[in-house]
Amino acid sequence: MTEVNTALSSNDAKVLSALFDPESSPSSSLRIKGDSQKLPYIPDILLPSLQETEREAIRSLGTSASPQTKDVRAAIDALNVLIEKNPQYASAYVNRAQALRLLIAEETGFFDGRNLETTSAIFADLATSVRLLSPRISQEAFEFESSLQARLLATSHTHRGYLFLKAAKAAGEGRLEGGPEEVKGNDRSELEEMASREFYLGGLYGDPVAKQLAVKTNPYARLCGAIVKQALRQEGE
Repeated sequence: MTEVNTALSSNDAKVLSALFDPESSPSSSLRIKGDSQKLPYIPDILLPSLQETEREAIRSLGTSASPQTKDVRAAIDALNVLIEKNPQYASAYVNRAQALRLLIAEETGFFDGRNLETTSAIFADLATSVRLLSPRISQEAFEFESSLQARLLATSHTHRGYLFLKAAKAAGEGRLEGGPEEVKGNDRSELEEMASREFYLGGLYGDPVAKQLAVKTNPYARLCGAIVKQALRQEGE
């Protein structure tokens, strides 16, 4: 009788671990050089002044659970100036995307035509921040300059996952008819898969909430869970 080799590859093991264990994360594949405040493309001597300008720009948004529209627009204008002068400063894109989201009242419909310009701008900012913050890959490890870089990248992916999840809910039983090109024309299942992928990356880079949302939105995890529940039900009967 021929012996069957059932050994899992390291990648398969990670996939199975992510499916069945929401707390799992291949954190061993992350390598952070130091805890100092460093960001790619930004000279160390310049970073503190950029951070202070950014904090001043969004200061009014942190003083209220529901900031006024004029304060949100003022913050966006200040971030616009900061980005125009420093187009490689990733953190400003992350915060501008969050500020832009505050302009959309949930009851107006997040992905209808009235909000197309705003939602497109949010996706564009998140895409830029992901591009600027994505780590180098060396010997199968992700290399970050600092924990700040990893945290901002996790926030970018988690925010994008949140948008895909909102799009999935808006699609209902059909395909999403409105919204930017990143989501338009996709059905609920496709958008949930996109959300799961973004949440997985957010969790990989250190966001614990994204790590759990990745499993909850993972279609394979849900399928496996449904199979297990059905088997337990039949066994009980």
